[in-house]
Amino acid sequence: MKIDRDTVVSAHYRGTLTEDGTEFDSSQDREPITFLVGHHQMISGFENGVMGAVVGDERTFEITPDEAYGDYDPEGVKRMPKEGFPPEVKVGMTLAAEMEDGHVIPMRVLEVAEEEVVVDFNNSLAGKNLTFEVTIVEVRPATDTELAHGHAHGPGGHHH
Repeated sequence: MKIDRDTVVSAHYRGTLTEDGTEFDSSQDREPITFLVGHHQMISGFENGVMGAVVGDERTFEITPDEAYGDYDPEGVKRMPKEGFPPEVKVGMTLAAEMEDGHVIPMRVLEVAEEEVVVDFNNSLAGKNLTFEVTIVEVRPATDTELAHGHAHGPGGHHH
């Protein structure tokens, strides 16, 4: 079976920065990633890179920011009052910010001053070209329940 929209895919992968080969993520030494194709579980460039593959295929592909985490937005760096942060806040920490609509987004701490904290709401991979090495482990049709829920169920997928 070929990977297409509404298939559930399990794959091992290694993600590196195209610029210098630095690894940013890998499924080595853990279970493969499992996702429902076409339902925004993965960045679009990753899905496009595996489309049409079958079990056993190995692919290497590059993704530009527009198909990954977008361009880096300098407006995503904000100065915020330190009083709203936990006392142990340190440079390099990633914290979660709950927005007014209830949506939670990560923010990285760039600087801690006496009265304010500088945070970056950009994804750490924003503005970067990414390279993925992928091996397809399993491809199957999605169940009606998975399609209704918009994500894969079972081993490697979402569990209720």
